[in-house]
Amino acid sequence: MLQNRAFDIKSLHAAYARGLKPAAVISEAYRRVDATGDPGIFLHLIAHDAVQAAVSGLGPFDPAMKPLWGIPFAVKDNIDAAGAPTTAACPAYAYTAERDAFVVETLRRAGAILIGKTNLDQFATGLVGLRTPYPAPRNALDPALAPGGSSSGSAVAVARDIVSFALGTDTAGSGRVPAALNGVVGLKPTLGALSNTGVVPACRTLDTVSVFAHTAEDAYAVFRAAAAFDAEDPYARRIAPHPLASPPPVFRVGVPDAATRTFFGDEAQAASFASSLRLLAVLGGEIVEIDFTPFYQVAEMLYDGPWIAERYAVVEDLLRRAPEAIHPVTRQVIEAGGRFSAADAFRGLYRLQALKRRLAPLIEGVDLICVPTAPTYYTVADVEADPIGTNSRLGVYTNFVNLLDLCAIAVPVARRSDGRPGSVTLLAPAGQDARIAAVACALQQQGGKTRAAAEFPPPAATHPAPDEIALAVVGAHMSGLPLNHELTRLGGRFLYAARTAPAYRLFSLPGGPPSRPGLLRDEPGAAVALEVWALPAARFGDFIRGIPRPLGIGTLTLENGEEVKGFLCESSGTAGAEDVTPHGGWRTYLKSLPTDRQRRKESDNA
Repeated sequence: MLQNRAFDIKSLHAAYARGLKPAAVISEAYRRVDATGDPGIFLHLIAHDAVQAAVSGLGPFDPAMKPLWGIPFAVKDNIDAAGAPTTAACPAYAYTAERDAFVVETLRRAGAILIGKTNLDQFATGLVGLRTPYPAPRNALDPALAPGGSSSGSAVAVARDIVSFALGTDTAGSGRVPAALNGVVGLKPTLGALSNTGVVPACRTLDTVSVFAHTAEDAYAVFRAAAAFDAEDPYARRIAPHPLASPPPVFRVGVPDAATRTFFGDEAQAASFASSLRLLAVLGGEIVEIDFTPFYQVAEMLYDGPWIAERYAVVEDLLRRAPEAIHPVTRQVIEAGGRFSAADAFRGLYRLQALKRRLAPLIEGVDLICVPTAPTYYTVADVEADPIGTNSRLGVYTNFVNLLDLCAIAVPVARRSDGRPGSVTLLAPAGQDARIAAVACALQQQGGKTRAAAEFPPPAATHPAPDEIALAVVGAHMSGLPLNHELTRLGGRFLYAARTAPAYRLFSLPGGPPSRPGLLRDEPGAAVALEVWALPAARFGDFIRGIPRPLGIGTLTLENGEEVKGFLCESSGTAGAEDVTPHGGWRTYLKSLPTDRQRRKESDNA
């Protein structure tokens, strides 16, 4: 029965392979629009017969050529779709788009089927989802709660299972906060990875198209399909997202420390976040507490600093011509941008750069950061009583992200003790979208909180991409150990854990600091634990340039017979070395040491 079918990508593609027709799925999507009884979700639905005509042009089912074949989606109504109005939730601003936004065109080529355009906080200014002259969408889980914004309609359309995914935009958290409030995934890519051509800007230097989906795997699949370089977008960057792999066995997770963790008195949210951190620890996360004060200082700059002038520039003509056409709260927020001077803009840039420098070692010292997606939730009544204050507080953990050029993914976790949705956001530096998506998939799987996530485990890619080299590491370069950053800073990503063929010996080499492991081929030997990482081929030379004697890169044979490049040691270098082969691997050897010696060994490797 289509009425009960999940619209996640795997479910639909499995059904298509068995003979289900996409025309039936599209008809069901339109039935679900009517069944919700919520006129606030869509601002424009494409005519049903026009969408069915697009379906008829899909060609035969071929998910290899068209990874989103037959997948229904929606877009926020600040993103152009050819022949449809773009309003940005402001009728006085509306125009009919002559062509698709670059990202919409790219997704259509991948086989996705657009059905309509969704509601938003006007001009994508807000995190509450209520700043619209149209009926506001109702929260999909609790109508009393605000739906979250600015991408309110997109989040609700996914949460109500009308579409498989929806596009939003994210400048200050608009692709993450509504995901949290409606219990879905919200992926905010690296800035520039998705084109902004054909998107009404909010802050052009900070905007990105975002993705809502039921699962982290689906959101990342859409991101991969949409991430095509657009030469027309001056802010575009060449980001080639790699396939999803499993998270590494150990990874360092930065979190706000107890003194700077804020929930505005919401104990249920505090308990939910603590529970999520325990879940991350089960997955291999080593929790590292961070003073979050400088992150909050960056966050304050987004609306209290000169970046608000970017929003002012978008609607300046309309403000002068017809200020009453703009939502009163939106107008109040944006009009403040008119007071900033060019000198203010430069002072803001200087302060931001100073904060970035201060934050760099904190960000580089961990593999990812985990924060609550929002510190607390607000009802519609709360927002109506205090539209500015509630909105500001919702952005505590989101407003700094784009200013610091981080990628992010909001992932649903177990419901809070009061039944409201739980959500955390994972953050990493630009270009590390695959890293946080892998952890998000594992977190969602471990929590088992969504039908699709529970039914379909995400695939783990175990082979390097064509532009990568697989590299086996046996010591301090392994995940969670002190030299792992030498891989990750060069764009390395974990592929899988394995063991060598039983033809090697592992030594703790003399000398130092640093203390170093040495792997020597020596038959008969033993199987030694290792990790295989993918390193960009263009950065491989940078990596091996720093390898000291007697270590080098050779070819290792794995337990399954596969061969891979990896660390080996010259036999002369093992003279006087401690043979630690019986421990089965460097990590196990370190754990066998007395605590003080273990700490010294790990410190030596730093």
